[in-house]
Amino acid sequence: MKLEKILDNINSFEKNSFLKIIDTLIANKPKNLKKIESILSDSNKDLKNVDSINIVNVFNLLEEEFTDYIKNEFLKTSSQLDILIDIISREGCCIIKQDWFSRLYDKQISALNAKLKSFKSDIEDEKSEIPIERKRDYRIYKECLRTAYLNDVENNLDKKITSDEHSILLTLSNQLSLAQEEIKLINYLILPVKKMDVDSVINELKFIGVIFYSKKNNTLYVADEMVRLLRKIRGKEVGDKFFRRVLLQLREPQINLICKKHNIDRKLPFEAKINEIISAGISFSQILIEDIYKEGTTLTDRKKFINDFCEKSLGITSIKGTVIEEKVDNLIKYFDELEQDDKIGMSHDGYEKMLIQMNEIIPSINQIVRNKFDLQDENVLRSSFLLDYNIKPRDIIELIPEKELLRFCESKDVKTRGDIVINILDAYKDSENLFLENYVNIGFRNLNALKETGVIVKEIDLGLKFEELTKKILLELGFNIDEPLRKKLNTSKDKIDILINLGNNELIIVECKTIKESNFNKFSSVSRQLKSYDSIAKKSDYKVIKSLLIAPEFSDDFVKDCGLEYELNLSLITASSLMKILNGFRNSKLKIFPHNLLMRDVLIQEDRVIKAISK
Repeated sequence: MKLEKILDNINSFEKNSFLKIIDTLIANKPKNLKKIESILSDSNKDLKNVDSINIVNVFNLLEEEFTDYIKNEFLKTSSQLDILIDIISREGCCIIKQDWFSRLYDKQISALNAKLKSFKSDIEDEKSEIPIERKRDYRIYKECLRTAYLNDVENNLDKKITSDEHSILLTLSNQLSLAQEEIKLINYLILPVKKMDVDSVINELKFIGVIFYSKKNNTLYVADEMVRLLRKIRGKEVGDKFFRRVLLQLREPQINLICKKHNIDRKLPFEAKINEIISAGISFSQILIEDIYKEGTTLTDRKKFINDFCEKSLGITSIKGTVIEEKVDNLIKYFDELEQDDKIGMSHDGYEKMLIQMNEIIPSINQIVRNKFDLQDENVLRSSFLLDYNIKPRDIIELIPEKELLRFCESKDVKTRGDIVINILDAYKDSENLFLENYVNIGFRNLNALKETGVIVKEIDLGLKFEELTKKILLELGFNIDEPLRKKLNTSKDKIDILINLGNNELIIVECKTIKESNFNKFSSVSRQLKSYDSIAKKSDYKVIKSLLIAPEFSDDFVKDCGLEYELNLSLITASSLMKILNGFRNSKLKIFPHNLLMRDVLIQEDRVIKAISK
């Protein structure tokens, strides 16, 4: 769930810890102080008076400082931040009830204790399968960690690891190619695991600002932005779902090479090995640059493999880079941008339909999704629910075994030749709803954004498509769109876009404008046009009680000129506002939208309208 949405859904008390940390970081004069001060200038620099959008903007500007602050929290030896962050940064744990969090914490501690026992036995047993060289790496790191932790005792000081010591240990772990799980196991051989009370755990996470906790709902919230930040701190370069996507495309011998290097049982089934690699916190870039190649593989061959792998196996042709490290870095950036992108490749209705039909053909899919993402709810196959967890259609499809996917495709007449995942995504692109979800992009004539979401439309047709979609929205709001009367009133010179008939010879005229249409920014031209429509209506004994102009955006001068116009009773609505009003109407109990709500303002404020229809 996005940080903005969380902030909108919790009270001021529940935001306090987070805002205090932001205030402290600002007081320390961060790198982007001037930009932050310009955002806060209208609120007397008091974060409590700042809206959610601008709090998010401030947080984004403080990402570097917030990261350093969390890293310092890791230095506290009493902290279990590595364990806790590994839980809350999982996909599926961004919204989590207290009792479910408690179960996951208990499960994590139990699993860690079991791993510690096995790990200690393996590194001490000369006959264990861990290579001698790897045991040496573990012992080197363990002894360095022990020294860093215990050397303060000689000086009669509390045992701790200083920032400098932590920096040296981090460098050492990188040079030894230790995965996060390996580091964690060695750490807890020196610092015994102590199970904490769940309330203490939640308070600690809340106090350092990485979660929000609603006592009323007994729910922890972790923002998507925070998850990405915490993952990077833990050395995870990509989300688990993207890591999984890459690992699934590797051959089993390559997977076995990774397992051999990082003490993972190679006898496990293929799927289990992938899960172990992901949970071990092994570096994504290290795997693609080093771990999957046999000894003696040249740098040229490695680079050729990465080029072919990105283009042929992953279907990504836009990854650039002259050296292998650049190529992998750009692949990481690609996945990062993909994760932050709200687009899901189909309409929300299409996603819902896909989930319903998958559940019919593959009854186990609900449990597969629950298990993979540690979800508490019994029924998780709901598009709105999954999107709150940033789980998109492709993420679901990639969880299903290939045999089950083939069976599903055959039952739904989805072609199986080529990339099955892409074929299924294409089959559920509901073009009508996809157009509606891209209403704002169509208004802005943003062809690149439309292409990315799978909307195919010629530039010459964008104006007409914007008008058609506006009509569809108004119809759903319950307005009487009178097409026969519109055609009757129109002349060769004056052509009304949309006509709403209120009865008793009263009309509302709606004019639609996309961003690049001629004379759109000139209020005088639009005014003359609407006055002509008013005139032809009067000639047929109709009264225009309201004119609405719908466009992607309006300049300040345009809004000002509109406010001075008294003859037309004209109001302006942005495309994004109209979509938000439609969504608010869908969630209300109303059958017909009360048109009086559009009669008051010059520029319609959607928040006031939504508040009124929600009563």
